Amino acid sequence: MGVCVSHIQAKTGVAQSTVSTYMATLERAGLVRSTRVGKWTHYRRDEEGIARLIETIRRSVGSADVADVVRL
Repeated sequence: MGVCVSHIQAKTGVAQSTVSTYMATLERAGLVRSTRVGKWTHYRRDEEGIARLIETIRRSVGSADVADVVRL
């Protein structure tokens, strides 16, 4: 199911509203998925999205010269 925002907040010490904002950003980027359970939102990794990001980085860095890497 995933990890509840309140658990992330407790572990990080960051305000719950800030955690929610960060997690929403990660969800829009395709790196996590959310599930609503009552008044709580649970997040889990989106393995396909993470794999796409890794492949994009690998292609960019793998084919880049030093100047291209610095711009990343």
